[in-house]
This record gives sequence, C-alpha cells and structure tokens, in this order.
Amino acid sequence: MNYFRTALLLAGLTALFMGVGFLIGGGGGAMIALVVAAGMNLFAYWNADKMVLAMHGAHEVDPRSAPELYAMVAELARRARLPMPRLYIMDNPQPNAFATGRNPQNAAVAVTTGLMRALDQNEIAGVVAHELAHIANRDTLIMTITATIAGAISMLGNFALFSGLGGSRDNNNDSSGGLGLIGTMAMVILAPIAALLVQMAISRTREYAADNLGAQISGEPLALASALNKIASIAHMVPNEAAEHQPATAHLFIINPLSGARMDNLFATHPATENRIAALQQLAAAFGMRPAATGAPRHGVWGGGQGGSSPGGPWGGGGSRRGPWG
Repeated sequence: MNYFRTALLLAGLTALFMGVGFLIGGGGGAMIALVVAAGMNLFAYWNADKMVLAMHGAHEVDPRSAPELYAMVAELARRARLPMPRLYIMDNPQPNAFATGRNPQNAAVAVTTGLMRALDQNEIAGVVAHELAHIANRDTLIMTITATIAGAISMLGNFALFSGLGGSRDNNNDSSGGLGLIGTMAMVILAPIAALLVQMAISRTREYAADNLGAQISGEPLALASALNKIASIAHMVPNEAAEHQPATAHLFIINPLSGARMDNLFATHPATENRIAALQQLAAAFGMRPAATGAPRHGVWGGGQGGSSPGGPWGGGGSRRGPWG
C-alpha cells in the first residue's frame, strides 16, 4: 500500500507540473514542462548525491579514519543485503543523519558529529539501519525526484508571474485560455503549495516504511525509538546551520533538522515523532520485547547501553556510552 500511495503521489506531482505548464502555454507549455522535468530529473539522477553532501559539508571516511563506525555500517549493510555505502561525517552539533544516492550501488550515508556524541551504540545502529532502509526501498531516488519536480513547479510559477504570461493572450482566440492577472497570482501561490503538500506526503509515507525495515535490520526497534526521541528533543534546541540555508533538503534527514516553531502537521516534512515511536513500540511488542522505563533497551546486540552486560557491537566496548568514536 505504501508503494502504491507513493507511486500515486508521484504521478500527481508530475501531472501538477504539466498542468502548470499547460496553464502557462497550453499544450505546447505542457510538453515543454514535461521535457524540463525530464532534464532536471536526469541531472538530479546523476548529481543530486554529490550536491547534497557538499551542501552539508560532509567528508568521506573509511576504515582507517573511522574504523568503529565503518565496521558498524558494514555489518548493518551485510544484514540488509546491501553493498557497503559510502560513509560520510558532517561536522555539525545537531544529532541527525540522512542517506542519498540513485541506487544501492551508488548510495551514501551521512551522520553528524552531534549524533555520535548524543546517542549510544544501539541507538546509532538504529539510525544507520533506518538510513539503509531508505536505500533498500529506493527512497533516496524517489525523494530526489519529488524535490526536483516540486522545485520546478515553483520555478514555473515564478516565471509566469515575472514574464506576464497568463494574462497576455487573447482569451477568446487562444484555446488554452489566458489566466489573467488574478489567475496567474493564484497559480503562483497555490501550485507550489500543492507541490509541497504532495512532497511532504511522500516523505511521511517513506519515513514509516524506513522505520519499520530499519528496526528489522538492526533488530532493536526500541533503540531506534529512543534515538528518534533524543534527536527530536535536541534538534529544536541545536541549530543545523547548513539545513537552515538549504531547507529543501530537510526531508532527507531522519528528523526534521529545521529549528523554530512547531509546524502544522499538514506541512510537516516528517510524521509526528510520537507516532513513529508508537509504531516502533508496537513492532517491538510483536518481537516480544519490553520497553525499559526510558522507552529503550538497556543493552542489545550492539552493546554500549547503560548498565548493559552484553559483549558490544563490532568494535566491542559494551557498557560504554561513548559510541563509535571510542
């Protein structure tokens, strides 16, 4: 059902884009819009991952520069039956992470230094597994396409406003019909809002699916729930300057990185954290797990929990709160 809904929303977004082109230039405008969308998506297909990583100042790490983190990601990728993604670290105090790339063979996972400091090993593993789930579900490509089309709709609306199209044609003779000034203004305002709503709906749908699959990959749904709770709490207090300057990338992160007042659910880039945690708790119950008093397990397959006696994850260190930085 999630895949069907996503496909339906993508089709609606494409139709909206072509509809804006039709209102601006009739049938020819619709075809031009389709060609522009194809060109933008082709460019995004090959270059979006590099662009977004550069926007957030991410630098690539390897087994020598980050051995413990690399080992964790490699083990989770093995569990998910995915190729090892390129691994990046962003020097950013806000705990957060995202995945990008056009397919599993060309994927990348980026985490912030704030994430490594704020979360324990089980929670970090849960976050990484969530991002790997996005890669496995091809969400990274889907979200790139939706962001590109949504941006193109806004571009077309602005073009119509500043070029005077929509009111310059003869309404009686032009079969496509001129919009007039009021119609053009309405299109400029309403079309980008409609595109944003579709984009956010797709994002929210894919987050639930990634939470579910990510919890299965890590084997610790409650650790992921705890991570979401911590990240959401800190993200509103610790600004993410790169995301504030590039708000169009907000939907890529595991938790909305933008600070400020709480947005209405209609315009939220992510589902309510409380709802995501509740879904993970239900999954944990199906696994036969019981939440601790804090809502997260004290220790698990990766070690590193408070008071845990488990042997630790791929790098050892059970009972430590320091995470993969050692």
